[in-house]
Amino acid sequence: MYETAEELNAMQALLDASFERASPHLLGIMEPPRRLTAARIVAEVPSPAVLNVATVTAKGEPRISALDGHLLHGRWHFTTAGESPKAVQLRARPAVSASYTPRDGYGIFVHGTAVFLHGSARDELIEHCDRVYGRSPETFGEGIAYVRIDPSWQVGFAFSG
Repeated sequence: MYETAEELNAMQALLDASFERASPHLLGIMEPPRRLTAARIVAEVPSPAVLNVATVTAKGEPRISALDGHLLHGRWHFTTAGESPKAVQLRARPAVSASYTPRDGYGIFVHGTAVFLHGSARDELIEHCDRVYGRSPETFGEGIAYVRIDPSWQVGFAFSG
C-alpha cells in the first residue's frame, strides 16, 4: 500500500462525488452498504490486478483488453508496449475507462484520462514492477509506455463481505 492519508482522502472524496452523480440504476445496485471505501479498495486490490481497459479507435470504435493493473497512490497504473494499439489510441484520445471485476458481485469502475508517465513518476512505477515481477518492464524491450489513469469518476462495490 503506497497511499498517504491525503491520497486516501482524495480517493474517498472522488468515490463519494461519483456516487452523488450516479444514475438511479447504478445507485439501486450499489446501495450504501455495498459501496467500497477507499481504504477497503487499497487493502483488497492485489498487485498486479487484471484491469480491463477501454479505449476508442480513430473511427470511434470501442476497444477493450485486459492488462496488469497496479493501484498506486490511489490511482490505476499500467504498462504496455509503446506502439501497441492501446498506447497509440490513448496518445491520440486519452479518455479511458477501466474496470476491475475479479468475481461476481465485486467491481471497481473508473473513467478518466490516461497520462503517460515520465521522470520520477515513471521511475516509481518501474521500481514497483521490479518488486512485483522481479524485473523491470525495461527488460521486455524498448519503448514501454508507462501510464496512469487520472480519474474523474470512480465507484466500487461488493455484494457481500
